[in-house]
Amino acid sequence: MYQRILLPTDGSEASATAAEAAVTLADQFDAELHVIHVLEHDQTSTDTDGINTSAGNGEEAVQVAVELAVSSSVEATRRIIEKEKSIHQEILTYTAEHSIDCIVMGIRGRSELSLSQAVLGSVAELTLRESPVPVMTVHEETVIDPDIGSVLVPTDGSECAHTAVDHAEELARSVDAKLYIIYVVEIGQVLNGDRVRRLREALEEIGEKALDLALEKVQSSTYLPTETSLLTGPPYLEIVKYAEEHDVDCIVMGTHGRKGIRRFLLGSVTERVVRRADVPVISVK
Repeated sequence: MYQRILLPTDGSEASATAAEAAVTLADQFDAELHVIHVLEHDQTSTDTDGINTSAGNGEEAVQVAVELAVSSSVEATRRIIEKEKSIHQEILTYTAEHSIDCIVMGIRGRSELSLSQAVLGSVAELTLRESPVPVMTVHEETVIDPDIGSVLVPTDGSECAHTAVDHAEELARSVDAKLYIIYVVEIGQVLNGDRVRRLREALEEIGEKALDLALEKVQSSTYLPTETSLLTGPPYLEIVKYAEEHDVDCIVMGTHGRKGIRRFLLGSVTERVVRRADVPVISVK
C-alpha cells in the first residue's frame, strides 16, 4: 500500500515521535523511507568558527532518523533542502518528484493555539490541507504501536468521508486489521423537547444510512472484520473517546482542504482530532 514514505524533520520532540511512526510504518509495509530537512535561510546562524549551526541541527535531526531506520532494517535516504519556497511547498514538491505515497509529520499537541498561530497555521497543518497524498500526523504524546491491528474511520456520508473509508479499508486489509466505522450525531447546545427529539431521530436516521452505505462499500468484495457505531455529541471528542475506549491503533479521516481565514479560525473536526488523539491520524483529501 505504501511504497515510499516521506519524513520531514526539524529535530523537535514531535518530529522524534514522527520518526518513530515513519520507521514503524515503513517496516510494516517494507517501504522506502525518505528523510528530509528544509533549511530556512532566514534562520541560519554561525558559531565562532563560522560553521552554519542551523544546517548542522538539520543534519543531526536527519541522521538520528536515518539511524533509527537502519536499526529496524528500513531502507532510508536523506536530503537537506535549501529553502526556495515555503517549507510545506518544498515538502509537497519533494513528494511529487519522488512519487511519495504517504507523508509522516509531527504536529503540536493538545495545547491551544494563539490567534496568530491559527491564522498562519503550522507547516504540518498546511501540508495536510494541500497534500495530494495521505498525511500521518503525530504529536509528542502519541503512542506508536509496532503493528496496526485496528483502524478507526469516522464518516458523515460526504464524498470526502467516502474517500477516507476507502483508504481505511485498504489499510485494514493490508495489515489484517479490524475496521471501526462511526458516525457522530451533533445536535448542538439545545434543550430537551419534542422538536429536539424529532431532530435527533432524523439525524440518527441519516447517520444509520451513512453507516450502512459505508459497511456495504467495505464488504462489497471480501469479508473484513468491521464494527459500526452511531454516537451523539461533539464529533471530535466522541472520535477521540471512541478511539481510546476501543484501543484503536490508527485513525483515518478526510479533510476538505479548504482555504481561507474563516477555516483557520474555526478549525475542523479533523484538525482537533489530530491534536488530541493518542494514536497516529492519517488525513486523506
